[in-house]
Amino acid sequence: MEQGLAEFLTHLGLEKNASEKTVKSYREDLTQALVFARDRLKKSHVDPADWTTRLLRAFVAWLHEQKYAKTTIARRLAAVRSFGKFLCRGGVLAANPAQGLRGPRQDKRLPHFLTLADVHKLLAAPPGADWAGRRDRAMLETLYSAGIRVSELVGLDLLSVDLNDGVITVRGKGKKERLALLGPDAVRAIRVWLDDRAVLLKAAGKDTPAVFLNNKGGRLTTRSVGRLLAKHLKAAGLDPRTSPHTLRHSFATHMLDAGADIRGVQELLGHKSLATTQVYTHVSTQRLQKSYQKAHPRS
Repeated sequence: MEQGLAEFLTHLGLEKNASEKTVKSYREDLTQALVFARDRLKKSHVDPADWTTRLLRAFVAWLHEQKYAKTTIARRLAAVRSFGKFLCRGGVLAANPAQGLRGPRQDKRLPHFLTLADVHKLLAAPPGADWAGRRDRAMLETLYSAGIRVSELVGLDLLSVDLNDGVITVRGKGKKERLALLGPDAVRAIRVWLDDRAVLLKAAGKDTPAVFLNNKGGRLTTRSVGRLLAKHLKAAGLDPRTSPHTLRHSFATHMLDAGADIRGVQELLGHKSLATTQVYTHVSTQRLQKSYQKAHPRS
């Protein structure tokens, strides 16, 4: 089974085009399952015959006993299920022992988003007097205007940006490409930053395709973007729990609030399933109900 895990991870990276982060998550989840199996069976390695529904049910029960979050348990189980499917296709297993196992019922949590007023405060927070502030404003404007993921932001290259048409090409999950749109404010902010970017690269003696750079001329990381956002949230007096993904949530919520077609929002977000996008309609409906209860004389 250990050899099967190595082959499965290679399959994810090379054939499924899974990101390094996704492969790492599968490795951690399945390694934990194999360690549990070895401890449970008191064996140095796990054979395919050991990989049974009974063993995996015990693994899920152990995860509950260890007080893992429901989302974590569901992810572990999904990884085990995918691994079993891979082993079945390769003829290692006759049937997938995880197929019939059910994950914990998930609590429905609506995504956190910023109000329009809060978005305006955040976008105005980076100072325009220095290159770092102008970069951060362009960065935040891009996240909110295009509704892209932070990984897509830091992966953005110059050749993928068309400021004349206000369009960028981003690579999303599974390395799938899609078009995202930029509003006039985002286009202006990026144009200003690109002038600073050219000066920064010349001073650093570097040449890189990345749009958003650090002070050494290298590509920004997702962690760096999180730290920069935290600084501007503090300056604007906004909720420090806000993450770069919150701007994506805000984009979708505000689009639907303004009457945008949900299919169009789904395409812009790069969601594979419409159900993933529909969570934002619940946010909009909840806000509408609150407004109704507050304003209607008979509510």
